Amino acid sequence: MVQASKALDRVLVLEMVRVTEAAAIAASTLVGRGDEKAADHVAVEAMRAAFNELDFDGTVVIGEGERDEAPMLYIGEKVGKASPGSPKIDIALDPLEGTTLTAKAFPNALAVLAIAEEGGLLNAPDVYMDKLAIGPGYEAGLVSLDKSPSENVKALAAAKGVKPDEIMACVLDRPRHEKMIAELRATGCGIVLIPDGDVAGVIAVTNPDTTIDIYMGSGGAPEGVLAAAALKCVGGQFQGRLLFRNDDEKSRAAKWGVTDLDRIYNLDDLVPGDAIFAATGVTDGSLLEGVKRLKGGCMTTESVVMRASSGTVRWVKGEHGKGKC
Repeated sequence: MVQASKALDRVLVLEMVRVTEAAAIAASTLVGRGDEKAADHVAVEAMRAAFNELDFDGTVVIGEGERDEAPMLYIGEKVGKASPGSPKIDIALDPLEGTTLTAKAFPNALAVLAIAEEGGLLNAPDVYMDKLAIGPGYEAGLVSLDKSPSENVKALAAAKGVKPDEIMACVLDRPRHEKMIAELRATGCGIVLIPDGDVAGVIAVTNPDTTIDIYMGSGGAPEGVLAAAALKCVGGQFQGRLLFRNDDEKSRAAKWGVTDLDRIYNLDDLVPGDAIFAATGVTDGSLLEGVKRLKGGCMTTESVVMRASSGTVRWVKGEHGKGKC
């Protein structure tokens, strides 16, 4: 059982929803407009402004990149009012998870964040991560990044009491995954290919309604920490291994204290203690409905907020703006 954090007790769970709502509402103004950078920019600014209304001493540990490369919500940036005695909070965030999805009005764009007390989130460098996730209810170590994709599908199928051709995997649609996709299909496994948004893809394994049993493949390491925070709250298994394309990325990892370049990280490595995860839909998706703009200046949002220590999951419908929804 995850011990409750006293620092997080002082940060109201619903305040985190207000932060993701602000980012999602801002980004929604640019859905389908074809401008990824502009959509990301307005989401970042809205999220920062919402954070700075809160009484905590927050540090971004997973953000928009390193300071010289990302002037907005960069790794190490301080947010919050930080009055004397304010709790020290580490933050992982993606103000717009799915910039391309937003620009093209595709499903599953989200505004997401996770918070933990200071030191409670892995400071993952901005590199790729090989990821593997399944939902709750299975024996620990059932699947592993040390196994092949087909071995993991067969192990999961046996544990579920079905044949491999009844397993559905979620994979980012990228050329780098062509070999893995071919191997999975050779087992008879079905594949849901997603264009972007692997945080939603990982979380999908916890929801039977999505029909997704397993997530695998490589994507951003920061998104891996965010997804791990969600799984820590609702149950499931996650493994991640950092992938390095060149010496520069290895040097970047060393800067953030990563010394074992081949290490496999599990949930407790990425999120060792209590955590809160929040997400608000920007566009409609498998997890959440997107922002809806109605008559009279009214908007509706759908969010989810979770806490690891209590295992509580809250689904929040919001109504915003003037007029009646």
